[in-house]
Amino acid sequence: MEGQLHKMKTNDEGGEVRYHLVLGEAEHALAPFLGQKIRFSFTGEIRCVACGSRTKKSWQQGHCYPCTLRLASCDLCIVKPELCHYARGTCREPEWGEANCMKSHVIYLANSSGLKVGITRESQVPTRWMDQGAHQALPIMRVKDRLTSGKVELLFGEYVGDKTNWQRMLRGDPDPVDLEQKRDELWGLLADKLAAHVPERMEGPVRSFRYPVLEWPAKVKSYSFEKTPVVEDRLVGIKGQYLIFAGGVMNVRSHAGHVARWETA
Repeated sequence: MEGQLHKMKTNDEGGEVRYHLVLGEAEHALAPFLGQKIRFSFTGEIRCVACGSRTKKSWQQGHCYPCTLRLASCDLCIVKPELCHYARGTCREPEWGEANCMKSHVIYLANSSGLKVGITRESQVPTRWMDQGAHQALPIMRVKDRLTSGKVELLFGEYVGDKTNWQRMLRGDPDPVDLEQKRDELWGLLADKLAAHVPERMEGPVRSFRYPVLEWPAKVKSYSFEKTPVVEDRLVGIKGQYLIFAGGVMNVRSHAGHVARWETA
């Protein structure tokens, strides 16, 4: 199987996360490959995931450099939503902003490598949680747009982190967290500050996810096509956007745009 690599597709079947590897236009179920020795190789070609042009290096998860300067989806406000500038009339692509940023967003608590707060478009629930390798997730508030969600996330950030420790996440499932209790505590601490943003409270329920992992790596070593163009190793699990091999892990999303070949060794 060969083609341009994109982030893995996920679906939730009763709490069990299922993965498909996306190469070009084709999607390949990964469950049958668990436990097998895989040869995952880079052909040396990178194509921009947006315009399709060849590029020597990719930016922003698979884009060529001109696209990172042109596309709204590559703007700084995507990683810092509190900087969203659509309302000022300076969005790079107003139609894209209308379709993606001016939609309801959810603020959530998750347990991936420990407790964290995050935001996502409501349409991306629960995909966002599976992409982050969340063991538990709980939507706690709904707001009108991306800018508001970023401001609310900053308020929660005074008491809880907003990052996933990917190495810790890949060492095993985290200890359970009572997300409903944490939600209530944070609501109490931030009630006055949150009122200004007119959020809609959400009551849950808590979602739990189980990932297809046969064994956890003793040491989390990262594979990269730039340093290791041919990865030949046994596939022992998948979590978040990571392939877990016996000897290391690979972030598939960070290799988007790379033309790769997947085969059993």
